[in-house]
Amino acid sequence: MATIDTTRASEGILGDDQREKRDQIIEMLRKAYWMEIETVMSYIANSVNPDGVRAQEIKESLEQDITEELGHAKLYAQRIKELYGVVPGSEEFSAEQSYLQPADDQVDIVHVIRGVIEAETGAIEHYTKIVEATDGVDPVTNDMVIDILHDEQGHRRLFEGFLREYEAQGLA
Repeated sequence: MATIDTTRASEGILGDDQREKRDQIIEMLRKAYWMEIETVMSYIANSVNPDGVRAQEIKESLEQDITEELGHAKLYAQRIKELYGVVPGSEEFSAEQSYLQPADDQVDIVHVIRGVIEAETGAIEHYTKIVEATDGVDPVTNDMVIDILHDEQGHRRLFEGFLREYEAQGLA
């Protein structure tokens, strides 16, 4: 990582004395950024691929989530830059969300629902770690991630409801 002169920002997380903690936060934000980017790719595929009447509501929900998840990625990118980090390029991307890959059977909407729940759960777990790491250290990042965490919890709750409906109807 390039050395940046931060002598003008001598207070808080931007101060030279906070470089180690700032670098730790930047790495956590980079992971969050990639999680959001990968989720956007998977949500695009899963908002297009599924077939059938039952898939329509799920596809529409994912279509709405794409914009929100992309917005989260942009927020993470902006915060990485503000903390004197470098937003990574595509060569640094490594896919991890095997559970969100399109199903072989395009009417298997339960596969999509479960994949979304797993993705949102992973985001909630990682973002909670960022909130804990930034508490009392970096209030700007902390506030931003708390807002994003709220969104992710809402997404998971919505898809848990979809899954309960499919289970009640014997379809999951």
